Parts: sequence; C-alpha cells; structure tokens
Amino acid sequence: MILETYRKRMTRLLMRLVAFSFLWLLGMCPLSVRADDATASKPSWFSVIRSVQEKVVKIYGAGGIAGLESYQTGVMVSPEGHVLTAWSTVLDADSVVVVTTQGQRVDATLVGVDPALEIAVLKADLTDMPFFSLKEAAEAELGSRVLAVTNLFGIATGNEAPSVQKGSVLAKSDLKERRGRSGVVYQGPIYVVDAMTNNPGAAGGALTDWNGNLVGLVGKELRDQQTNTWLNYAIPVSQLKDSVAALVSGKSVAKVDATEEIVADPHELIALGIILVPDVLVKTPAYVDRITPASVAERAGLQPDDLIIMVQNQRIDSQTKLRNLLGKLKRTDPLSIMIQRGTELKLLKLEQK
Repeated sequence: MILETYRKRMTRLLMRLVAFSFLWLLGMCPLSVRADDATASKPSWFSVIRSVQEKVVKIYGAGGIAGLESYQTGVMVSPEGHVLTAWSTVLDADSVVVVTTQGQRVDATLVGVDPALEIAVLKADLTDMPFFSLKEAAEAELGSRVLAVTNLFGIATGNEAPSVQKGSVLAKSDLKERRGRSGVVYQGPIYVVDAMTNNPGAAGGALTDWNGNLVGLVGKELRDQQTNTWLNYAIPVSQLKDSVAALVSGKSVAKVDATEEIVADPHELIALGIILVPDVLVKTPAYVDRITPASVAERAGLQPDDLIIMVQNQRIDSQTKLRNLLGKLKRTDPLSIMIQRGTELKLLKLEQK
C-alpha cells in the first residue's frame, strides 16, 4: 500500500515536471530570473523570449490533403506587415491567413518569391508591428547558443505564443554536397543546430541568438534519403537580406528574359514533350499528365503528376499563363522550370537540341 502511494506521488510529480517543461518551451510560463542575470546591459531571459515571439507569426494556407501541411511560420521584417517565410505548398493559395502572438488574424497576399533561396515575402494587413531589422541581423558562431521560435505542429492556433526551443550551432555547413539526396533547391550555407526544428509547421521560423537578434530562417523539413536522417538547419540572414529587401520594395529578384510580343518561333508544350491535364477550369493548374518518350522534358527529368509552378523565375498559376509565357520565349532559349513533386520543389532545365 505504501509502495503504491509512493508510485502515484512520483507519477504526479513527473507529470507536473513534464507539463511545466512543455509550457516553458512554448514561452507560456514565466521564469524566475536571478538578480545577477537581469542587468541593465543584458535583457532578462523571459523578456528576450517574449520579444522574439511577438515578431514571429503563424501562417495558414493551402494544404490539409494528401499529407500536405496547411500551416507554417513567418517572421515580421517591416512595420508595414511584410512577413518573410519559407516558400512552400502552404502558400499555393490566392491568400493566406497570418496570426500574430497577440491573436490578430488577418489575410496576407504573396508579394514575391526567390526560388533559388526558397523564400517568400507576404504582405499582411498589419501596421506598427514589432519586427526584425535585417540590417541589424547577427551572425552565429560555431557553438553559440540559439533560440528557434516556430509554429511547429500547429500547436499555437490562436493567441498562444509560438513554441521556443533552445540549442546551439553544431556546424556551419553547406547544402551543396547534399543536393540530389535531399531534393532541395537551395544549396548555399546553413547553420546546423541541435534544436529539433525539422518538424511540420516550423519552416520559416526565427533562429535568434540569446539576445533575441535574428541570425537565420528555419529551413524546411529535410531528410537525407540515403541515410534516412533528418537535418535541423537554418539559412543565415546574410544569405537572405538583399533578396528580401528587393522583394519588400516591390522589385523582382530575377527578371524574366522574354519579349512583350509573341515571337516567331516560340516554345510549345507539345514540342517540349509535355502533355498537361485537361484545361477545364478558369485557372487550371499546370499539372503534367504525360511526358512524350525521348523528349526534351523526359531528358530533363520531368514526370507525370509534376506541377509546374515557375518558368524563368515567373510564377505560373494556370495553364493559360504557362502557354502565354512560352509564347514569348524563343525556342532556342533554354528554359528554367521549377516543379512541385509531392512536397518537394525541384529546379529543372529544358533545352532544345
């Protein structure tokens, strides 16, 4: 009887410790701060967490079927409501919903994307918001401690604060060596961290130092198909800030090299070996139905069920737009096509021989 009572007490104590740890990670429990930690020159641990959380938003958009997540994370990068996030299938909608830590729920539209970096900038109907200044962003050193603030698993659906994980920078690596195994488009420098950021909804979150300075954007879910291991990483702000500044100002990151008029000998889908699904809607997506054997498309690696989402860095939201754009590009010019295959984005080059 005594042993059973002891077990029950220990079980309750353990459950309380687990619950407190979980709430602490979410930033929902205030932490006691020792007097020697809270100095004028160094903000308290709790104030840093709250400051970062207020600059992170939760994003809800397309998805919810076929295993595709319908939520992710974003960071405020201007007081006018510009949100930096990962470019993914969640944004494949006419508008998405942004939810702040304060509980504000507003619509947001896509301002632009940088396919090479796999990032996007949204414009939400928000003003006078706390934000991360990319000009003042910091660099993370090897071994430095960091915070990952994200909407992982879609836990914070309302005015709950985003989840907070603490960790450190394990390595400053490069995704280039992993290209082909992971399927990602971005292949530049990354921070590898020991926080479990590789979870649904975390993409586009903030990686900060322990003073709350933004150092990176949490990357998308990434698994090495050969070793079956997951990679927790973030893209350094130094790799993003020029592109983000261009998108916020309304400038295209990459111009489409096409004339304004239909050219004499343009690209055609049939000549490329691409057969799309029947065009029956006002904006039928450019899904590939079949690929002609031994065609340009087959040599480039295009497959049935691929969704064409960009051509020459211009977004494709319908079959009509795809055909119109091809009609302005010379047949002798190589085509840079980005496709969505499942949950992955792949960049392919089609070139006539």
